[in-house]
Amino acid sequence: MKVTIDTGSGFCFGVVSAIKAADIELEKSGHLYCLGDIVHNTNEVNRLKTKGLEIIDYDKFKNLKNCNVLIRAHGEPPETYEMAKKNNVKLIDASCVVVKKLQNKIKNNFKKMEIAGGQIVIYGKKDHPEVIGLAGQTEYKAIIIESIENIDKIDFSKPVRLYAQTTKSVKEFKKIITNIQNRMRIANKETQIDFVAVDSICRQVANRAPKLKKFSQNNDVIIFVSDKKSSNGEFLYKVCKEANPNSFFVSEVADIKKEWFKDFNTVGLCGATSTPLWLMEEISKCFYRDLV
Repeated sequence: MKVTIDTGSGFCFGVVSAIKAADIELEKSGHLYCLGDIVHNTNEVNRLKTKGLEIIDYDKFKNLKNCNVLIRAHGEPPETYEMAKKNNVKLIDASCVVVKKLQNKIKNNFKKMEIAGGQIVIYGKKDHPEVIGLAGQTEYKAIIIESIENIDKIDFSKPVRLYAQTTKSVKEFKKIITNIQNRMRIANKETQIDFVAVDSICRQVANRAPKLKKFSQNNDVIIFVSDKKSSNGEFLYKVCKEANPNSFFVSEVADIKKEWFKDFNTVGLCGATSTPLWLMEEISKCFYRDLV
Protein backbone atom coordinates (compact mmCIF):
# COMPACT_ATOMS: atom_id res chain seq x y z
CA MET A 1 0.00 0.00 0.00
CA LYS A 2 1.37 3.40 -1.02
CA VAL A 3 1.00 6.19 1.57
CA THR A 4 1.53 9.83 0.59
CA ILE A 5 1.56 12.88 2.86
CA ASP A 6 0.22 16.03 1.22
CA THR A 7 3.13 18.51 1.11
CA GLY A 8 0.76 21.48 1.33
CA SER A 9 -0.85 20.40 4.59
CA GLY A 10 0.22 21.36 8.07
CA PHE A 11 0.63 24.63 9.95
CA CYS A 12 0.04 27.90 8.10
CA PHE A 13 2.74 30.58 8.50
CA GLY A 14 0.78 32.32 11.28
CA VAL A 15 0.67 29.18 13.42
CA VAL A 16 4.30 28.36 12.61
CA SER A 17 5.30 31.79 13.92
CA ALA A 18 3.27 31.37 17.14
CA ILE A 19 4.67 27.88 17.83
CA LYS A 20 8.21 29.10 17.16
CA ALA A 21 7.74 32.02 19.56
CA ALA A 22 6.48 29.62 22.25
CA ASP A 23 9.34 27.16 21.72
CA ILE A 24 11.96 29.93 21.94
CA GLU A 25 10.54 31.35 25.17
CA LEU A 26 10.12 27.89 26.73
CA GLU A 27 13.74 27.03 25.93
CA LYS A 28 14.82 30.19 27.80
CA SER A 29 12.51 30.16 30.80
CA GLY A 30 10.85 26.73 30.98
CA HIS A 31 7.44 28.31 31.55
CA LEU A 32 5.06 30.46 29.54
CA TYR A 33 1.40 31.42 29.85
CA CYS A 34 -0.73 31.32 26.70
CA LEU A 35 -4.13 32.99 26.53
CA GLY A 36 -6.28 30.19 25.09
CA ASP A 37 -5.06 27.18 23.10
CA ILE A 38 -2.06 28.22 21.05
CA VAL A 39 -3.47 26.14 18.18
CA HIS A 40 -6.66 24.13 17.78
CA ASN A 41 -4.87 20.82 18.04
CA THR A 42 -4.78 18.93 21.33
CA ASN A 43 -1.71 16.87 20.38
CA GLU A 44 0.41 19.95 19.66
CA VAL A 45 -0.87 21.74 22.76
CA ASN A 46 0.08 18.72 24.89
CA ARG A 47 3.57 18.67 23.34
CA LEU A 48 4.11 22.27 24.39
CA LYS A 49 2.61 21.66 27.83
CA THR A 50 5.34 19.11 28.52
CA LYS A 51 7.85 21.89 27.85
CA GLY A 52 6.14 24.27 30.30
CA LEU A 53 3.36 25.99 28.38
CA GLU A 54 0.38 26.81 30.58
CA ILE A 55 -2.94 27.52 28.88
CA ILE A 56 -5.01 30.11 30.74
CA ASP A 57 -8.44 31.68 30.34
CA TYR A 58 -9.38 35.34 30.66
CA ASP A 59 -10.32 35.05 34.34
CA LYS A 60 -6.80 33.93 35.24
CA PHE A 61 -5.23 36.43 32.84
CA LYS A 62 -6.93 39.33 34.66
CA ASN A 63 -5.20 38.33 37.89
CA LEU A 64 -1.69 37.84 36.49
CA LYS A 65 1.05 40.36 37.22
CA ASN A 66 4.72 40.76 36.27
CA CYS A 67 4.97 37.79 33.90
CA ASN A 68 5.04 36.83 30.21
CA VAL A 69 1.93 35.84 28.24
CA LEU A 70 1.78 34.67 24.63
CA ILE A 71 -0.86 36.05 22.29
CA ARG A 72 -1.68 33.30 19.76
CA ALA A 73 -2.05 33.74 15.99
CA HIS A 74 -5.81 34.40 16.25
CA GLY A 75 -5.16 37.83 17.75
CA GLU A 76 -6.83 39.61 20.65
CA PRO A 77 -9.25 42.53 21.23
CA PRO A 78 -7.94 45.89 22.56
CA GLU A 79 -8.91 45.22 26.18
CA THR A 80 -6.39 42.36 26.39
CA TYR A 81 -3.55 44.80 25.70
CA GLU A 82 -4.99 47.35 28.12
CA MET A 83 -5.19 44.76 30.90
CA ALA A 84 -1.61 43.61 30.26
CA LYS A 85 -0.31 47.17 30.48
CA LYS A 86 -2.22 47.77 33.69
CA ASN A 87 -0.80 44.62 35.36
CA ASN A 88 2.76 44.90 34.01
CA VAL A 89 2.35 41.77 31.90
CA LYS A 90 4.72 41.43 28.97
CA LEU A 91 2.86 40.19 25.90
CA ILE A 92 4.68 38.04 23.39
CA ASP A 93 2.45 39.00 20.50
CA ALA A 94 2.31 36.18 17.94
CA SER A 95 -0.82 37.50 16.22
CA CYS A 96 -0.82 36.47 12.57
CA VAL A 97 0.24 39.39 10.37
CA VAL A 98 -2.84 38.84 8.16
CA VAL A 99 -5.14 38.99 11.19
CA LYS A 100 -3.35 42.05 12.61
CA LYS A 101 -3.73 43.89 9.30
CA LEU A 102 -7.43 43.01 9.23
CA GLN A 103 -7.93 44.25 12.80
CA ASN A 104 -6.46 47.63 11.86
CA LYS A 105 -8.69 47.93 8.78
CA ILE A 106 -11.81 47.19 10.79
CA LYS A 107 -10.79 49.58 13.57
CA ASN A 108 -10.24 52.44 11.11
CA ASN A 109 -13.45 51.83 9.17
CA PHE A 110 -15.50 51.43 12.32
CA LYS A 111 -14.81 55.03 13.23
CA LYS A 112 -15.91 56.16 9.76
CA MET A 113 -19.05 54.03 9.88
CA GLU A 114 -19.96 55.43 13.29
CA ILE A 115 -19.96 58.92 11.77
CA ALA A 116 -21.82 57.80 8.62
CA GLY A 117 -24.44 55.77 10.50
CA GLY A 118 -23.20 52.60 8.80
CA GLN A 119 -22.47 49.04 9.87
CA ILE A 120 -19.43 46.80 10.16
CA VAL A 121 -20.37 43.24 9.19
CA ILE A 122 -18.05 40.28 9.80
CA TYR A 123 -18.57 36.91 8.13
CA GLY A 124 -17.23 34.35 10.59
CA LYS A 125 -17.87 32.06 13.51
CA LYS A 126 -19.09 34.27 16.37
CA ASP A 127 -17.35 32.32 19.16
CA HIS A 128 -14.07 31.90 17.26
CA PRO A 129 -11.18 33.73 18.97
CA GLU A 130 -10.19 35.51 15.76
CA VAL A 131 -13.71 36.88 15.30
CA ILE A 132 -13.85 37.98 18.95
CA GLY A 133 -10.62 39.90 18.37
CA LEU A 134 -12.04 41.48 15.21
CA ALA A 135 -15.33 42.43 16.86
CA GLY A 136 -13.36 44.01 19.70
CA GLN A 137 -12.06 46.60 17.24
CA THR A 138 -15.67 47.82 16.93
CA GLU A 139 -16.48 47.85 20.66
CA TYR A 140 -18.42 44.68 19.83
CA LYS A 141 -20.93 46.61 17.72
CA ALA A 142 -20.09 44.65 14.56
CA ILE A 143 -22.78 42.39 13.10
CA ILE A 144 -21.52 38.81 12.99
CA ILE A 145 -22.98 36.54 10.31
CA GLU A 146 -22.06 32.87 10.30
CA SER A 147 -23.80 32.04 7.01
CA ILE A 148 -25.89 33.52 4.25
CA GLU A 149 -28.98 32.72 6.34
CA ASN A 150 -27.89 35.37 8.88
CA ILE A 151 -27.84 38.39 6.59
CA ASP A 152 -31.25 39.58 7.80
CA LYS A 153 -29.37 40.98 10.81
CA ILE A 154 -28.19 43.76 8.49
CA ASP A 155 -30.12 47.00 7.92
CA PHE A 156 -29.89 47.11 4.12
CA SER A 157 -30.91 50.77 3.98
CA LYS A 158 -27.66 51.80 5.70
CA PRO A 159 -23.99 51.74 4.53
CA VAL A 160 -22.18 48.41 4.97
CA ARG A 161 -18.51 47.45 5.24
CA LEU A 162 -18.15 43.69 4.99
CA TYR A 163 -15.16 41.64 6.18
CA ALA A 164 -14.46 37.93 6.58
CA GLN A 165 -12.67 35.77 9.11
CA THR A 166 -9.34 34.96 7.44
CA THR A 167 -10.00 31.20 7.25
CA LYS A 168 -13.49 31.28 5.73
CA SER A 169 -14.50 29.97 2.29
CA VAL A 170 -13.92 32.37 -0.61
CA LYS A 171 -16.83 30.78 -2.47
CA GLU A 172 -19.28 31.36 0.40
CA PHE A 173 -17.98 34.89 0.94
CA LYS A 174 -18.74 35.76 -2.70
CA LYS A 175 -22.28 34.43 -2.31
CA ILE A 176 -22.80 36.61 0.75
CA ILE A 177 -21.48 39.67 -1.12
CA THR A 178 -23.91 39.12 -3.98
CA ASN A 179 -26.88 38.63 -1.66
CA ILE A 180 -26.13 41.73 0.40
CA GLN A 181 -25.70 43.82 -2.74
CA ASN A 182 -29.05 42.62 -4.11
CA ARG A 183 -30.85 43.27 -0.84
CA MET A 184 -29.34 46.74 -0.55
CA ARG A 185 -30.43 47.64 -4.09
CA ILE A 186 -33.98 46.62 -3.26
CA ALA A 187 -33.95 48.53 0.05
CA ASN A 188 -32.57 51.63 -1.65
CA LYS A 189 -34.97 51.34 -4.61
CA GLU A 190 -32.21 50.66 -7.14
CA THR A 191 -30.35 53.88 -6.32
CA GLN A 192 -26.61 53.87 -5.64
CA ILE A 193 -25.70 51.81 -2.58
CA ASP A 194 -22.89 52.43 -0.07
CA PHE A 195 -21.37 48.95 0.17
CA VAL A 196 -17.75 47.82 0.33
CA ALA A 197 -16.62 44.21 0.73
CA VAL A 198 -13.04 43.74 1.87
CA ASP A 199 -11.62 40.37 0.84
CA SER A 200 -9.70 39.54 4.00
CA ILE A 201 -9.47 35.77 3.48
CA CYS A 202 -5.93 34.39 3.74
CA ARG A 203 -4.99 32.91 0.37
CA GLN A 204 -2.45 30.53 1.91
CA VAL A 205 -5.43 28.92 3.64
CA ALA A 206 -8.01 29.42 0.88
CA ASN A 207 -5.76 27.98 -1.84
CA ARG A 208 -5.51 24.70 0.04
CA ALA A 209 -9.07 23.79 -0.91
CA PRO A 210 -8.52 23.29 -4.68
CA LYS A 211 -5.18 21.58 -4.04
CA LEU A 212 -6.74 19.22 -1.49
CA LYS A 213 -9.56 18.45 -3.92
CA LYS A 214 -7.03 17.29 -6.51
CA PHE A 215 -5.00 15.39 -3.89
CA SER A 216 -8.15 13.59 -2.71
CA GLN A 217 -9.09 12.57 -6.24
CA ASN A 218 -5.62 11.14 -6.83
CA ASN A 219 -5.79 8.70 -3.90
CA ASP A 220 -8.09 5.75 -3.18
CA VAL A 221 -8.51 6.65 0.51
CA ILE A 222 -7.99 9.96 2.31
CA ILE A 223 -7.06 10.23 5.98
CA PHE A 224 -7.71 13.79 7.08
CA VAL A 225 -5.89 14.62 10.31
CA SER A 226 -7.26 17.40 12.47
CA ASP A 227 -8.59 18.30 15.88
CA LYS A 228 -12.38 18.48 16.11
CA LYS A 229 -12.05 22.03 17.50
CA SER A 230 -10.52 23.32 14.27
CA SER A 231 -12.89 25.38 12.09
CA ASN A 232 -10.40 25.19 9.24
CA GLY A 233 -10.22 21.40 9.68
CA GLU A 234 -13.99 21.13 9.47
CA PHE A 235 -14.03 23.11 6.22
CA LEU A 236 -11.11 21.31 4.54
CA TYR A 237 -12.40 17.88 5.49
CA LYS A 238 -15.64 18.66 3.67
CA VAL A 239 -13.57 19.53 0.59
CA CYS A 240 -11.89 16.11 0.77
CA LYS A 241 -15.13 14.25 1.40
CA GLU A 242 -16.85 15.85 -1.58
CA ALA A 243 -13.91 15.01 -3.85
CA ASN A 244 -13.47 11.48 -2.49
CA PRO A 245 -16.24 9.71 -0.50
CA ASN A 246 -13.57 7.42 1.00
CA SER A 247 -12.29 10.25 3.19
CA PHE A 248 -12.04 9.78 6.95
CA PHE A 249 -11.50 12.31 9.74
CA VAL A 250 -9.03 11.32 12.49
CA SER A 251 -7.34 13.11 15.34
CA GLU A 252 -4.83 10.39 16.25
CA VAL A 253 -3.64 6.89 15.34
CA ALA A 254 -6.26 5.26 17.57
CA ASP A 255 -9.05 6.64 15.37
CA ILE A 256 -7.98 4.63 12.33
CA LYS A 257 -9.96 1.50 11.36
CA LYS A 258 -8.61 -1.35 9.25
CA GLU A 259 -11.79 -1.79 7.24
CA TRP A 260 -11.32 1.62 5.61
CA PHE A 261 -8.47 0.28 3.47
CA LYS A 262 -9.85 -3.01 2.18
CA ASP A 263 -9.26 -3.43 -1.56
CA PHE A 264 -7.51 -0.06 -1.91
CA ASN A 265 -3.93 0.61 -3.01
CA THR A 266 -3.19 4.27 -2.28
CA VAL A 267 -3.72 6.34 0.86
CA GLY A 268 -3.39 10.10 1.05
CA LEU A 269 -2.66 11.81 4.38
CA CYS A 270 -3.52 15.49 4.75
CA GLY A 271 -4.63 17.95 7.40
CA ALA A 272 -5.72 21.40 8.52
CA THR A 273 -3.68 24.57 9.04
CA SER A 274 -3.66 23.62 12.72
CA THR A 275 -2.36 20.07 12.14
CA PRO A 276 1.34 19.53 12.94
CA LEU A 277 3.43 17.71 10.34
CA TRP A 278 4.90 15.44 13.04
CA LEU A 279 1.42 14.06 13.77
CA MET A 280 0.77 13.22 10.11
CA GLU A 281 4.18 11.52 9.95
CA GLU A 282 3.39 9.56 13.12
CA ILE A 283 0.12 8.36 11.60
CA SER A 284 1.84 7.40 8.34
CA LYS A 285 4.21 5.09 10.25
CA CYS A 286 1.34 2.93 11.43
CA PHE A 287 0.85 1.69 7.86
CA TYR A 288 4.40 0.40 7.78
CA ARG A 289 3.93 -1.30 11.14
CA ASP A 290 0.97 -3.23 9.66
CA LEU A 291 -1.38 -1.68 12.21
CA VAL A 292 -3.95 -1.19 9.49
